[in-house]
Amino acid sequence: MTIRILPAAGDADAARSLVALLGQLPDAEPAPPVPDSTSLLDILGRLAADSVDELPEVVLVHERIGPVPALELVREVALRFPAVGVVLLSSDTGPAVFSAAMDSGARGLVGLPLHYEELAARAGAAAQWSAGVRRHLGLGAQANTGPGGRVVTVTGAKGGVGTTFTAVQFALAAAASGRRTALVDLDLQAGDVGSYLDVQFRRSIADLAGIQDISPRVLQDAVYEDRTGLALLLAPAEGERGEDLDERATRQVLSALRARYELVVVDCGTQVTGANATAVEQADVAVLVTTPDVVAVRAAKRMVRMWERLQVRKAQDTALVVNRWSKHTEIQPALIEKITRTRPTRTPVPAAFKELQGVVDAGRVQDLDNRSTVKQALWALAGELGLLADPSAAGSSAPSPAAVAGRGAGRGAGSALAVRAAGPVSRLRRGREG
Repeated sequence: MTIRILPAAGDADAARSLVALLGQLPDAEPAPPVPDSTSLLDILGRLAADSVDELPEVVLVHERIGPVPALELVREVALRFPAVGVVLLSSDTGPAVFSAAMDSGARGLVGLPLHYEELAARAGAAAQWSAGVRRHLGLGAQANTGPGGRVVTVTGAKGGVGTTFTAVQFALAAAASGRRTALVDLDLQAGDVGSYLDVQFRRSIADLAGIQDISPRVLQDAVYEDRTGLALLLAPAEGERGEDLDERATRQVLSALRARYELVVVDCGTQVTGANATAVEQADVAVLVTTPDVVAVRAAKRMVRMWERLQVRKAQDTALVVNRWSKHTEIQPALIEKITRTRPTRTPVPAAFKELQGVVDAGRVQDLDNRSTVKQALWALAGELGLLADPSAAGSSAPSPAAVAGRGAGRGAGSALAVRAAGPVSRLRRGREG
């Protein structure tokens, strides 16, 4: 969904700068700026008289607006138009101003001069809040619109730990439960999602890299609608094309997918790049896959430490999945969680490759038998992480794949893990010592 943003700035130079920056935000539709508080309230009043759905999702109030002072204007808009998210733009972002803005009803505070990442984060959060209010009040035109779709990233501690297989099964479980699900291959140089699902498609995520405005039609052309019910956005066949996808392009792609799908599962591979670091930072749930051996556990610890150094994600905000587990394994999940300081999951994935070998070699992992202990564990994990449409899937009893597939498409699964709000994207600082 396009986010409608109405800026209000009394200073002409500030208004031009604000509109120019808003034009770079993905899925943003900035309206012409209004010069004063009277015009702003008049425009909002006329729009609300037609329909609340006509109101913009976000109103940006510059500190130099007049004649009504900015904080009073924020309070007036919040009281008269409660389904609109108001963000204050101020050169003073200290605790006193922040507290006053929140007390007035603002949904965010952005410092001046403006920075892209901060403005995008605050506007996105305000739009998500606005969409949630309208859905709650029954005012939205669609139940699944706006930036409300959840993003789940799956990253491997090292190569060969089962990252792609885990991501694919999470997506299949979510789709079988009734959620409209997209599966994105962000392992840009060595992506194998297409190979696992026996899919070949001429388009890839790299085709979206140079597009400034990813419209629904553009996104539809790049996505492959699979028979499994998944929407696949594949990695490029030519690995070198992956370099075209930078942080900004990744942010745009994820924003477009959030607006269209209830759940977006992203296979981030095993290397930290600008693209997958952006995905991990913006994810609602970040999963790290490891196996219970010394080399993989060391790699998992190295990965979470790197994320923390780069301010991508904290270890305690990362869900750990232990693959190829056995009760005879010397390194048990509790020890791995203690070493990596990650969030524990209740369900380890058993070591049973013989169950998988046939479908993996055939490139048809969607045909894995429901009786497979590996599939049952991964689908139970999907429920535990809140990826399924049926809230009962996150309960203490592990749901079987057959049970998930037979459930109705209920909405609003609760996550067993704390959801981390996405912040500004950290630039990868190469060469920095840990």
